[in-house]
Amino acid sequence: MKIKLSPAKLKGTVAAVSSKSDVHRLLIAAALSDGETVIRCNGICDDIEATADCLNALGAKIEISDGKITVRPIEKPAEKAELNCRDSGSTLRFLMPVAAALGTETKFVCSKQLQSRPILPLRRELESHEIEFTPPWQFPVEIKGKLESGKYQLHGNVSSQFITGLLFALPLLGGDSSLRLIPPVESRPYIDMTLGTLKEFGINVEENDNVFSIKGNQKYVTPKEVEAEGDWSNAAFFLTAGALGGDVTVTGLNFDSLQGDKAVIDRLSEMGACVEKSGDSVRVTGGELHGISFSAENIPDLVPVLSVAGASAKSGLTVVTKAERLRLKESNRLGAISECLNNIGCVNAETDDGLIIWSGEPLYGGEVFSFNDHRIIMSMAVAAGVATGDIVIRNAEAVAKSYPSFFEDYRALGGKADVIDD
Repeated sequence: MKIKLSPAKLKGTVAAVSSKSDVHRLLIAAALSDGETVIRCNGICDDIEATADCLNALGAKIEISDGKITVRPIEKPAEKAELNCRDSGSTLRFLMPVAAALGTETKFVCSKQLQSRPILPLRRELESHEIEFTPPWQFPVEIKGKLESGKYQLHGNVSSQFITGLLFALPLLGGDSSLRLIPPVESRPYIDMTLGTLKEFGINVEENDNVFSIKGNQKYVTPKEVEAEGDWSNAAFFLTAGALGGDVTVTGLNFDSLQGDKAVIDRLSEMGACVEKSGDSVRVTGGELHGISFSAENIPDLVPVLSVAGASAKSGLTVVTKAERLRLKESNRLGAISECLNNIGCVNAETDDGLIIWSGEPLYGGEVFSFNDHRIIMSMAVAAGVATGDIVIRNAEAVAKSYPSFFEDYRALGGKADVIDD
C-alpha cells in the first residue's frame, strides 16, 4: 500500500494504545500461571496476535475480544508444536526458551525479514543446556529436548529479548539457575519491564552485580485481572508531532512506568518543546526547536522519530550515539531513517554508532520506502506535518505490526493521509 501524506499540523487529544511490550510479557506470564487471567487492552496489533497464537499452540487457550484478552493457562504443554512468529522478534526470542523449558518439540516459523535477525547467542546458551537445534541459519528453526537449570551467560548489548526469554523460562526449571550479563547492558528498561511482570505474577528474581539468581520450581500466580499500560513508544510519534508546531495531548500514560521511551518528553523538552503533564496525560506544543545530542543506549526505538525532530529543528546539530544495535532491528533502522531523511531534504550522515543530523533547512517532501518497518512509517508521517510538500510512503501497511489504527488516529488529529494506487 502507498499512502500520501500532505502537510498539516496535528492538534487534539488521542488515547495511548496499549503497550505491545507490556502485553507480550503479560500474555506469556498469564499462559504459564495457575489460573485464568484477564488482560485489559485497548489495542491489538500483529505482534500481539502472533504471541497469542503461539501460546495457544503450546497449550494455552487465549481469546481476544473488544477491550480484553482472556488467558487460560497451559495445563499440559503440547508434545509438539509449530509456532508462527510472523515478523515478531519478541515472540521468537521470548518463546524459544519458554518452549525449551516446557519440553515441547517446537518448529519456529517466521518471516524472511525476521530470519535475518540474530538468535545465535541465545541458541548457544540453550544448546549448552541440553536443547538440540536444526543446523545454524536454517529456517524453520526446530528444537527438541528439555532445558536444564544451571549457569547462563549473555552479552548485555546484543538483545534484551534474549534476556527476557530466559528470565521467563528459568523459574520453570527443576533446579536453581543464574543468568550473568556481560557489560555493557543496554535497553535496560525492557529488562526491568520483564522483572516487573515476573514480580506481578509471583516470581522471585534476585539481582546482584549483573547476575540474576532464579530459584527453580517456582509457580506463576495469576493476579486474576491486569491492565496493560499505555504505550510510550507509540505515543512518542504524536507527542513529537505536537512539538513540531502542533498541539497534541496523549492520555492513558503512566509517568511511573518502567518503559524507557517515556524519556521522549525529556528529550522533546530539551529540544525546546513545551511539555505539560497532568494526571495520566501529556500535552506537547511547539517551540523554537534546536538540535541536541543524546544516547540511544536505553531508548533505541525513539531514534527514528527524534531524528525527525532534529531534522525539523531551526538550529543546531542532532547527534545520536550508542545506536549501533538499530542496524539489527526490523530493518537496518539507522540506514533506513537516514535514507528517508535524505529523500525528503534533510542532510544527515551515519556514524559508527549513530547519526548526525543537520537542521535549519525545510523538509520538502518526496517518496520514501518504509523498509517494512512500522517505526519508519510513523516517523515519516510525523515529518509530513512540517514538510513543504507531500510525502509518499511505499509499503505503509507494515504499520500494523504495532499500531494498526495509527492512520485513523492521525486523521482524527487533523493529519492528511490518503491511500493511493501502487
